[in-house]
Amino acid sequence: MFFFTVSGTIFNSFLAPIRPLILGYMIDKFIWEKAEYNKLSYYINEINSWIDPENGFLYWTVIAIITVFLEAILRFITVYFTNLIGQSIIADIREHLYQHIIKFKTQFFDRNPIGKLVTRLISDVEATSEIFSNGIITIAGDLLSLVIVVTIMFLTNWTFTLMVLLPLPILFWATNIFKNAIKKAYQLESTQVSNLNTFVQERIVGMTILQLFSREKVEYDKFTEINKLHRNAHIKSVWAYSIFFPVVEILSSISIAFVIFYASYQIIDKPITDVSTGELLVFILLINQLYRPIRMLADKFNVIQRGLVRAKNIFEVLDDKQVIKSVKDDTNEQFKGNIHFNDVSFAYNDVDYVLKDLSFEIKEGQTVAFVGATGAGKSSIINILSRFYEFQKGKITIDGNDLRDLSLENIRENIAVVLQDVFLFSDTIFNNITLNNPEITKEEVIKASKFVGLHDFIMRLPGGYDYDVKERGNSLSTGQRQLISFVRAYVYNPKILVLDEATSSIDTETEELIQDAIDKLTQGRTSIIVAHRLSTIKKADNIIVLDKGRIMEQGNHEELLAQNGIYRNLYEIQFED
Repeated sequence: MFFFTVSGTIFNSFLAPIRPLILGYMIDKFIWEKAEYNKLSYYINEINSWIDPENGFLYWTVIAIITVFLEAILRFITVYFTNLIGQSIIADIREHLYQHIIKFKTQFFDRNPIGKLVTRLISDVEATSEIFSNGIITIAGDLLSLVIVVTIMFLTNWTFTLMVLLPLPILFWATNIFKNAIKKAYQLESTQVSNLNTFVQERIVGMTILQLFSREKVEYDKFTEINKLHRNAHIKSVWAYSIFFPVVEILSSISIAFVIFYASYQIIDKPITDVSTGELLVFILLINQLYRPIRMLADKFNVIQRGLVRAKNIFEVLDDKQVIKSVKDDTNEQFKGNIHFNDVSFAYNDVDYVLKDLSFEIKEGQTVAFVGATGAGKSSIINILSRFYEFQKGKITIDGNDLRDLSLENIRENIAVVLQDVFLFSDTIFNNITLNNPEITKEEVIKASKFVGLHDFIMRLPGGYDYDVKERGNSLSTGQRQLISFVRAYVYNPKILVLDEATSSIDTETEELIQDAIDKLTQGRTSIIVAHRLSTIKKADNIIVLDKGRIMEQGNHEELLAQNGIYRNLYEIQFED
């Protein structure tokens, strides 16, 4: 496609100036009958002598029409394929960027607003397409057109050409000012687009909170202010264009005026001169072809400026090294479920450690629970075990293999995590359970739903398993979303099951419903339960009590109660009634 586009651009650059030459020749030869005395007609007469048609005017008219159609075809090829190349390239860039984003550590998403990433993936990538569709190839074509047009002008009449080129220094000076002004405008515009997207995305997601606390007016005023900044950023670029283009038109008209003035002086002062009407017409047409690429060059240069500003934002994301490093592991062996933490320390910001020299062992098939106050480090253990975050010190092994030596795919296929805040996509219940995995059949999903006790509820919904849960599953209750996440974990049949506060947002009735499911899910597999509700972990083989990132107590339920320590205190607070 690139070769085809470049070929069309080159041919079009050579073909465009031919039409003015043909028209000038036709005026001189067939209207003023002065062709034999001027230089322009001499070269065309040589070509015309090869074919001696009976009706020369009709012949050259047909040639002119064919030239116009060839120009149109070549212009179509150039425009179509440059845009096709541009869209193909940005499609690849967008796929590469998305592939890079989904490999980021969770820490990256903690520090970067979702709206900003959406801007990078959608708006910024789209803006970079202009570099290819209206930039590099077309700029090369415009530069070639300039060289060809100026060469033809000099060969035709060098004195006229000097008249044409007189205003160009002013044009170059104006173009430089325009370039600097539009670059600043595009940088400001990129920043404001990102700010606007981030603000809107966050407020729409948190709309319920705004309405509950009657903050609509305050947030509307904030939005109005950000929207004004966004508008002003665009107006600055429009302002630059609205000044520059009229300047180009004025300078183009001045060039035409110089040529006409000089030609008139030559004809009046020297009645016998080699200046012809056709030659004058050729120069007027070529002046338009000279200034049009210059004007378009300035426009396209600033299109590239805009694209480069957006591309810089994209490459900042692509160059970010906060991806989770994964080794190539083709074995993809099933885990047995033996987990060992050896002096593990972890901090979210590399300074304040939330886990400190943590050591414990979970044997195959055991159910181990972690309890403690908020901030004790319970969820952090899950985060580093699942490699959402990287720990700084110590060693974690699964079945004797270092966690960092296992591929992410292998880890994620063998460890299923049920989170407190269940996320459902705007899709059917079936797809939210299978996550579009073609290997999971509907029969398996129905079996899992019956196992968890959710099948009857699903069948009462319109469409059953094809019911659309809407964005984030908002059409379902918290408990229903939680049960769906249990079914999702069950159908993937993990060797290690992690329940991170999975029952904290569920009412008592629903908790009783899934407690039986938890007992069944934990059978035959290593299970880790993080819970505030101690009633859900009474049957755990081992309960580890954390405080400020350290293990304070461990044992089963009865052993911990007998110790009269932190666990007994927590238990009595919850069940004092």
